[in-house]
Amino acid sequence: MISRKRHDLYDAFASRLFGGIKRNLRRFCLAFGLTGLALFAQVASAEVSFAGKTVEWIVPFSAGGGSDTLARFNAPFFSKHLPGQPNVVVVNEPGGGSTKGSNLFEARAKPDGLTILITSGSTQFPYLLGDPRVRYEYANWKIVMASPTGGVVYTSPSTGVENAGDIANLKGKRLIYASQGATSLDLVPMLGFRLMGLDVQHVFGFKGRGGGRLAFERGETNIDYQTSSAYLKNVAPLVESGKAIPLFSWGSLDENGNLVRDPTFPDLPHFAEAYEMLTGEKPSGPDYDAWFGFFAAGFPAQKMVFLPKGTGDDIVEAWRQAIRDMLVDPEYLSARQAVLGKYEQVTDAAADALQRKGTQVSADLRKRVVDLIEREYGVKIKEK
Repeated sequence: MISRKRHDLYDAFASRLFGGIKRNLRRFCLAFGLTGLALFAQVASAEVSFAGKTVEWIVPFSAGGGSDTLARFNAPFFSKHLPGQPNVVVVNEPGGGSTKGSNLFEARAKPDGLTILITSGSTQFPYLLGDPRVRYEYANWKIVMASPTGGVVYTSPSTGVENAGDIANLKGKRLIYASQGATSLDLVPMLGFRLMGLDVQHVFGFKGRGGGRLAFERGETNIDYQTSSAYLKNVAPLVESGKAIPLFSWGSLDENGNLVRDPTFPDLPHFAEAYEMLTGEKPSGPDYDAWFGFFAAGFPAQKMVFLPKGTGDDIVEAWRQAIRDMLVDPEYLSARQAVLGKYEQVTDAAADALQRKGTQVSADLRKRVVDLIEREYGVKIKEK
């Protein structure tokens, strides 16, 4: 039989022992609560390997445009940082203003991490406007990376314009623009040129902005725009040789949602400044609201990269971890700005937020634009 004294000593010892265990357990649980999900994600992603495999990166545009340029820049870094270092190949699937390749991705891509899709505003706008060609659903896909971008409008010296300050010389001139279609990202220049009062003939049917640039180079058109990466790669040499005159950028949004100059092209006026140079007034009213609404939907979330529906969380995390590693890779950081401009590619919550921003517009804004393009451009969007 244990004496009372020994029993008290045993109780004190047990209290200290198990009290310490409880305190340490609480500390462990608190720490695990803060980092547990990340630990699980790292373990899960560590089990994924693409060794010996090939990743197909679907670009639903022709070669030479902004999405194609971004994909070809990022592909070797994806290969470098994905587990198993798979080969990453870019596959161009143009057609239908990017709806063809996006529909194929929705219908056929397997959720095994070996097929990804890049989209742009030309993929978002048909979705936002209810274009019946759309057979894809953004909410089904798993975003792994997103990037804002900008765009620059330029013209031919044959118009008599020598620099951005001469934009008023375009008044009364017949301008021709190569367009992917009224529900593509070319909706932004369509609404913008109309608001400016420019006389522009939009020639529909081009399979990407790269095709539009080539038409400009052949002298078939005399006004064009390219997203920033394509402009830096393909149009800047035309400017240097005197074959193209930059007019303005679409601009960028600051932290308060205000239109400001594009940081990649700080010496060019943004759209609203160019409008004021043409008209002597600041833009306002419902037509400007329509332009701004689709600009805001199309450019801050302009380039997004997705895995298909049904992809497991472990594969999504493996991709996101590869992108996190890429974003701090010194080789990537030293090359990014020259190719993509001063825009940050993002993943995780920031990419999720950009996806939400780029795939939502109000019903009133949608109706206004649908009615306008039917009335003035003869493009009727039937309900699905």
